[in-house]
Amino acid sequence: MTARVQNKSTWMSGNEAIALGAYEAGVAVASGYPGTPSTEIMEYLSAYDTVYTEWAPNEKVGLEVAIGASFAGGRALATMKHVGLNVAADPLFTASYTGGRAGIVVLTADDPDMHSSQNEQDNRNYALAAKIPMLEPSDPAEAKEFLKRAFELGEELDSPVLLRITTRIAHVKGVVQRGEVVALTGKPEIEKHPEKFVMLPAMARRRRVVVEERMRKCKEIAETADFNVLEDGDRRRGFITSGVSYLYVKEAFPEAAVLKLGMCWPLPEKKIRDFAASVEELYVVEELDPFLETQIKAMGIDCHGKDLIPAIGELNTAVVKKSIDPQRAPKDLYEPVELPPRPPNMCAGCPHRGIFFTLSRMKKVFVSGDIGCYTLGFLPPLNALDSTVCMGASIPMAHGMVKALGEGAHDRVVSVIGDSTFVHSGITGLINSVYNGSAATLIILDNRITAMTGQQPNPSSGSTIRGEAARELDLEALCRACGVKHVRLLDPHDVPECRKVIKEEVERDEMSVIIAQAPCVLLPDMKLRKPVSYYTNIDNCVGCTSCIRLGCPAISWTAFEEGEAEARGYKKSQKGYSRIDEVLCNDCGQCASLCKFNAITRGEPTR
Repeated sequence: MTARVQNKSTWMSGNEAIALGAYEAGVAVASGYPGTPSTEIMEYLSAYDTVYTEWAPNEKVGLEVAIGASFAGGRALATMKHVGLNVAADPLFTASYTGGRAGIVVLTADDPDMHSSQNEQDNRNYALAAKIPMLEPSDPAEAKEFLKRAFELGEELDSPVLLRITTRIAHVKGVVQRGEVVALTGKPEIEKHPEKFVMLPAMARRRRVVVEERMRKCKEIAETADFNVLEDGDRRRGFITSGVSYLYVKEAFPEAAVLKLGMCWPLPEKKIRDFAASVEELYVVEELDPFLETQIKAMGIDCHGKDLIPAIGELNTAVVKKSIDPQRAPKDLYEPVELPPRPPNMCAGCPHRGIFFTLSRMKKVFVSGDIGCYTLGFLPPLNALDSTVCMGASIPMAHGMVKALGEGAHDRVVSVIGDSTFVHSGITGLINSVYNGSAATLIILDNRITAMTGQQPNPSSGSTIRGEAARELDLEALCRACGVKHVRLLDPHDVPECRKVIKEEVERDEMSVIIAQAPCVLLPDMKLRKPVSYYTNIDNCVGCTSCIRLGCPAISWTAFEEGEAEARGYKKSQKGYSRIDEVLCNDCGQCASLCKFNAITRGEPTR
């Protein structure tokens, strides 16, 4: 291999650093699905022309693309958030058997404290279950270097390698050194190795033996690898830790001896035993599951862990200090900054609002929801979402409910899913519903983008990760191809039309699909337009609050003081009036479509 050097310090987030590491490692193909906190890795990586990057429809496909690239001899990276690895688990476990011809790194970004996730799982458990090595950096500089080293380790062992980061590592910034840009000798080409790549039982049984031998070799590497660092110090307390938890330990107990595990699976058993024997009291500090603690105790080593350290939420320096040494922990250590409250809400002009406003009025209907920014439909004042489990679950869950409720339940259940989530894992649920004679109504909220994670394109958006034009998936044709006879398109900003169409379709005693199609107001093209704002004709407002119940941030309520209504010439019973903030208004017209009193007008205000 050849290399060129770019020695330069720079300030980068963990996600930026990982993208740089992939570029420097000579990655040929990178595929992923957007999911906070991992999304930006692919966005930064797409700026490097030498790396082919793409958004995949889901994480399983993304990992399979990476495996294919590796089979052809190209280094490959798959990125996803922690729950995405659940989707990609099928190919991951078998790739552990096959290995590849070039390195395969699977980046999993865990989310302790669930900043933007539906669960708090600890993906270190996947490394143990899949029998593959896992590295865990503690800062952006290590994130870059560990990614590069992960490819080397994976190629040495003929194994996929998991690289685990967390939200803090992904988004914190630090000093990163630009290094060598590796140009791998040779170029990808086809080589056939069916005994290695075709996992029929006979071959898989032989590869199973290889996996065990590989993990034995990897344990030996763990004992001497510089991923695992012993930092000497006061031996009265010794700490074993990994990832960002290492930084918290160093801040809370700078004088203590620390064994920092950059390779968190497999563990260096001899090194751990030697360290444990050298300290008076041993503490294992880690976020979420007692992963290290369980393995260390299985070695017969006594230690403190989750008996002191919380197993829920993110750690920080204050938590670690107070958990282990409460008497000496300053009360004001890293006290949180008081910020003004900012309740989550759909944007002004969001096309989803009209749909959820309509559903909120259909009290007997159970709304099976999905993962996306439309999950905010659960919150007041809409209160229009009754379940959210995982990507794509809304459709099969609605089907299951209809079948459980029995004959005549077709008007009791509606499922709601976004365009990106539908492509991710909703299509198979729709096929199942049609095939098994469901009678639920599906509403696809097609805002032309993957909005929740920051406006990433998807197969129905008409562009790639680099903004290049792409063939646009026709959702209507797709639904009809799945066997749905009744597919209707509507403008979700027309709230009365939404009410009419949804009521008609839920009464239909067979599967139907409504595609609510309007672009997200945060799309670049939408932001560049010059909307004409709506405003309130206060004289015409009767205080019915229909527009207020939309929950639009651009609409506010002004309450009358006692006697003010009559003084202004209104009915004594009127409680106040609504106002539209013309700066916040995004020209969707949902409020105007609801107003029966000509109190909302589009254009320049006259008063």
